[in-house]
Amino acid sequence: MLFVRPGRLSDLDALAQMAHAARPVLHSLPHDRHELEARVALSEDSFRADVDFPSEEFYLFVLEDSATGKLLGTASIVAAAGYAAPFYVFRNDALIHASRELHVNRKIHALTMSHELTGKSRLAGFYIDRASTGAGDALAHLLSRARMMYIAANRRRFTPEVFSLLLGVTDEAGTSPFWEAVGRKFFGRDFAQIEIASGGRSRTFIAEVMPTYPLYVPLLPEAAQRVIGEPNAKGLLSYDIHLEEGFEPDRFVDIFDAGPVLTAQVDRSACVTFNETRAVLEAGGKAADDTRAYLVSSHRDGDFRCVLAELPSERGADAPLSGPVRAALGVVHGDVVRCVPLHRGASDAPQDGADDVRADDTYRGSFSTQSSTQSGDRR
Repeated sequence: MLFVRPGRLSDLDALAQMAHAARPVLHSLPHDRHELEARVALSEDSFRADVDFPSEEFYLFVLEDSATGKLLGTASIVAAAGYAAPFYVFRNDALIHASRELHVNRKIHALTMSHELTGKSRLAGFYIDRASTGAGDALAHLLSRARMMYIAANRRRFTPEVFSLLLGVTDEAGTSPFWEAVGRKFFGRDFAQIEIASGGRSRTFIAEVMPTYPLYVPLLPEAAQRVIGEPNAKGLLSYDIHLEEGFEPDRFVDIFDAGPVLTAQVDRSACVTFNETRAVLEAGGKAADDTRAYLVSSHRDGDFRCVLAELPSERGADAPLSGPVRAALGVVHGDVVRCVPLHRGASDAPQDGADDVRADDTYRGSFSTQSSTQSGDRR
């Protein structure tokens, strides 16, 4: 049984292995063991803390196989991005250059360094060893979206809007066309070196070295223009998962590789809009005729757990769960669990009190990937 839970210090060895295996680097999992230990300890303290508003908390989640105890992936939430220093991105602005005399009216895109996302909650550090899981995209959905299940159940800990910074386009050697056209001109170093040194996007040297004036997109090489706002091929599944949750591309892109920034209003996310609570029953007897896959989470005694389970599609139905599923969730007969459909169906409607979903909301089909690991959102 695979389930998501908070990371703990006893996971340190497994997390250290993932830190070295992840490509590109995950800043949420430092390579230095002492720094990694401090990071995990911060996560443990954050989960235990009584939080009234987001600040420097950091929440680390892991995907565990209950049969073996092996960890197969990790993902995290930063309660307030850039809490200690500004969080930098490029804002994609549209500037109008017009002349009546010449009968010219042109809209020109320009990238301006911005720290408008500073202080907002951020999904980060997604990594899954898909070769070890031996399963399809559903487990990536579980690990990634379990974070939104936690946010939906703990609203005071996070900001009303959350964002995620996805990997930008690079070639097989890890070279970024956008970095070669922009970043290298100012830093004089390889993309991988600065990616590690940045520790995310909150380092002081970013403001000291990167251009303070707008970069006019038409002046960039065509190869750099083409990748602005485009996700890396290894991050397509992560991109799709975010879209299904309700994230949308915003006007921001990463300052190093121009990867897309996706944002979502928590009130309009799938884990809030399509949430319902159900009573746990011991599975037995004839199974329901109409079932579907659900994200199911529990928060019994403050200990968060999230799994995938087949439940009756009927709204208001109970949640008949098998023994292994109940054990993974840490629940017993009669407990209440939070349930959200893994994939939105045509008949789904928002729960009472939730904002309506816009009529033009769409969800793309899942992308497949040949890589043995998946690392979509950064840090």
